[in-house]
Amino acid sequence: MSINTASLPDSGFSASTPDKSNIRWVVCGLLFLATTINYMDRSVFSLIEPLLHLDFMGWVPGVDAAHQTAYNLNFGRVLICFQIAYGVGFLFAGRIIDKLGTKTGYALAILIWGCASISHSLVTSVAGFCIARVFLGLGESGNFPAAIKATTEWFPSEERALATGLFNSGSNASAFIAPVLIAAVAARWGWHAAFICTGSMGLVWAIIWIIFPYNKLRRGATQTQANLAPVTQGGGSIYPILLRHRGFWAFCIAKGITDPIWWFYLFYLPKFLNDNYGLNLSHVKYPLIVIYTAASVGSIAGGWLSGFRMKHGHSVDSGRKFALLICAICVLPIMLVPHMHTLFPNNAWPAISLFCLATAAHQGWSANLFSTPTDMFPSTSVSTVVGIGGAAGALGGACFTWLVSHFFSLHPLLIFMMAGLAYVTALLIFQALVPRLGVRQTI
Repeated sequence: MSINTASLPDSGFSASTPDKSNIRWVVCGLLFLATTINYMDRSVFSLIEPLLHLDFMGWVPGVDAAHQTAYNLNFGRVLICFQIAYGVGFLFAGRIIDKLGTKTGYALAILIWGCASISHSLVTSVAGFCIARVFLGLGESGNFPAAIKATTEWFPSEERALATGLFNSGSNASAFIAPVLIAAVAARWGWHAAFICTGSMGLVWAIIWIIFPYNKLRRGATQTQANLAPVTQGGGSIYPILLRHRGFWAFCIAKGITDPIWWFYLFYLPKFLNDNYGLNLSHVKYPLIVIYTAASVGSIAGGWLSGFRMKHGHSVDSGRKFALLICAICVLPIMLVPHMHTLFPNNAWPAISLFCLATAAHQGWSANLFSTPTDMFPSTSVSTVVGIGGAAGALGGACFTWLVSHFFSLHPLLIFMMAGLAYVTALLIFQALVPRLGVRQTI
């Protein structure tokens, strides 16, 4: 049902546009491409690492890689600059996008990170790389707040998790495309060209996005949006209002508890397979391809599941939480991973199959969790909530990585038990704070 949008913020679009236009899938495709480019841009630096054995990076010719202390420290500093900027950027990127609107805010974000990616090709010092990575992190932090806001504006409630799952699978598509593309470009034109290549892709996307008549074609404001509008009304800053909202805390806590598990898989999976099964870089790529493929399937299937349930007569609350519960249950077998090496000492695939199930379940969980702010807040504040939740996830990831590296590295049973129970714990907390999605929640 469409209503008059003249009095609503960010309402430069036609209220007569059908609620469900097929153009929404074109938008979803654009979000998928942006997310793929987003992950490709952040991965270039790591993928071309062998080409960065340069004097200004501290590399000493004739010394083996294990003893390149200065180089390793500088390489780590550059990576940390991105991680910090990415987490900090979430705190304000969402609010800026809510203020500017999805079209302008998304374009600004990708222009910043595209230019930042290209700027890597110009640096001649460690400090230069650090500065470029900071701007890359700040720009890339706008991707998910803007994309979730776009799904709110284009898709009905029962399709939002599926749309989120589809565009979020771009993070996995990047794992297939980036290594091949970047290796080919770097081999032909050098490491500078790799940054120019992926950064230019972002600028091309931004041009297409700016030309696309987003505000003219998107859905009119629905009755659901009208009902949610009072949630953040009250004048002044929006942050005090959010801090009194149970749904805000439910989303941020769930992100803070479960995002670290995904980052743990990304950072430690190759090392785990090498330590336990002797899979080196040339052999580990095949298991990783299988795992990321499973993650893509899980992202789409998890998003589809909640919508399927809603379309068959169940409420938004039932659809979302049922899908979250199924995903949380599917993660539990990951606790068996430490035992796989004992049971199958010469076969990594039983452990890999458990990682496939866990990563698929995580992505399905993420598609539905990302959709919950759209069920609790008006579109004018969705990006703000998603951004702060993303910052909570980044902080949780840093804390979990620190705990694993300092205290739990010799206790895999404890690590994987925490990974398995994180989602059930997060869902219980979410349920306690938000007993029913769609009902106004305040503290």
